[in-house]
Amino acid sequence: MAQHFSLAACDVVGFDLDHTLCCYNLPESARLIYNSFAQFLVKEKGYDKGLLTVTPEDWDFCCKGLALDLEDGNFIKLADNGTFKIVFFLGKYYFYDNYFDLPGALLCARVVDSLTKQNNGQKPFDFWKDIVAGIQHNYKMSAFKENCGIYFPEIKRDPGKYLHTCPESVKKWLRQLKNAGKILMLITSSHSDYCRLLCQYILGNDFEDLFDIVITNALKPGFFSHLPSQRPFRTLENDEEREALPFLDKPGWYSQGNAVHLYELLKKMTGKPEPKVVYFGDSMHSDIFPACHYSNWETVLILEELRGDKDGKPEESEPEEKKGKYEGSKAKPLNTSSKKWGSFFIDSVSGLENREDSLVYTWSCKRISAYSTIAIPSIEAIAELPLDYKFTRFSSNNSKTAGYYPNPPLVLSNAGKLTAK
Repeated sequence: MAQHFSLAACDVVGFDLDHTLCCYNLPESARLIYNSFAQFLVKEKGYDKGLLTVTPEDWDFCCKGLALDLEDGNFIKLADNGTFKIVFFLGKYYFYDNYFDLPGALLCARVVDSLTKQNNGQKPFDFWKDIVAGIQHNYKMSAFKENCGIYFPEIKRDPGKYLHTCPESVKKWLRQLKNAGKILMLITSSHSDYCRLLCQYILGNDFEDLFDIVITNALKPGFFSHLPSQRPFRTLENDEEREALPFLDKPGWYSQGNAVHLYELLKKMTGKPEPKVVYFGDSMHSDIFPACHYSNWETVLILEELRGDKDGKPEESEPEEKKGKYEGSKAKPLNTSSKKWGSFFIDSVSGLENREDSLVYTWSCKRISAYSTIAIPSIEAIAELPLDYKFTRFSSNNSKTAGYYPNPPLVLSNAGKLTAK
C-alpha cells in the first residue's frame, strides 16, 4: 500500500453531515441533547426530577470510547486487548463514539446512580428501554415536521445558538473539488428535512448545487453492510419516502439505500470500473469502520479531540462574547480529556507486583489507525491545502501516529512507551 494519500487521486468525495461538514457549538448542543432525554424520562416515565439539573462539573464524565453495560449499569473504558469484541456482539453493551451519544452517557450514569439509591443497589437494571423510547420520541422521522420533543423545535427556533456556519475556506474548498471534476456526495443518517435546515444554515440556500448525490436517512452503518434487497434506495416527495428503487440510474436526492447500488451509479458517472472514493465522517461505528471494511473506501476521520489537545488546553475556537454559557462556567468541553477517564487515546494499566504502571492504547485509538486513512481535527484544517497535497496515511508500514494531520495527539507523541495488548 502507498505511504501517502491525496484527494487529487480520488474520483468521488463523500461526506457525513453532523459533526463533519456541520460543526456544532458542543456545550450548547450537548445540553440540548441531554435535556431532550432527561425531560422525557422525568415527565413521561416518572424518573427523579434531579436528572434535570446538571452542573458544569458533571460534564467531565463525558469521554468518547466509553461502553455501558446495559444490565449492571457500569461504564468501562476499553484498553486494546480484544475483550470488547467478545461481549459487544452479545448485545450487552452500548458503545459511545460520537457527540450525539455522549450526553446520553452522562444521563445514563445519573439514572444508574438514582436507581441504585432507590433499589438499594439491586440489579439488573431495566432503564434502557426508556432511553430507546426517548430516542424515538425526540428523533423519529416525523419529529421534525411535527415539532415533536425538545431537540428539533429548539434547533429550528435558534440555529445560530447550536450550529457554526461553514468557514468560507471550506465552501471554497468544496467548489474547488467540484471544479476539479470530483463527484461530491452527502450521506447522512439525518432525515431530509433536518438535513435541509442544517445545510441551508451552514452552506447557504444553494447548497444542493455543491452535491451531485444527497442521501438522507441512510441508516448507517447498515448503509454499508446491508445487501441491496435489504435496504433499497427510496425516492422522496415533500420529505416523505416513496417508492423503493431496484437500482440507481442517475444522481439526485434519495433516502435510505445501500453502498452497492451507489457504487454501481458511481461507475456509470465516472466511466471507470473501480472509481476511487474517499469518505469523511466523525463516527468510527457508523462512518469510518463500515466504509473501510465493507466498501473499501478511503476514510478521513474527523476527530475533534485533536482540536482539544493543544498543550492540554481546549482550543479557543470563537470570541469570548459568542461562547455558550456552559463554556463560560468552566464546563469541560467534550473534546478534551476527562479528569475521571483520562485521555481518549491512551490509558494507564496498573502494574503487577513491583512493576510500574504501563500506558496502553485505548480500543478507540487502535481502531483509528486500523480503519482510517487519515485523521484530522476538522475539514477546515485541510481546506487551504492544494488538492494534490500528500498526506502520510495510517498503514501497517507506518507508525500508529503517522496518519494524524497536522500533528498527532500530544499524549501519543511519546509513542515508544506505549504498548498494544
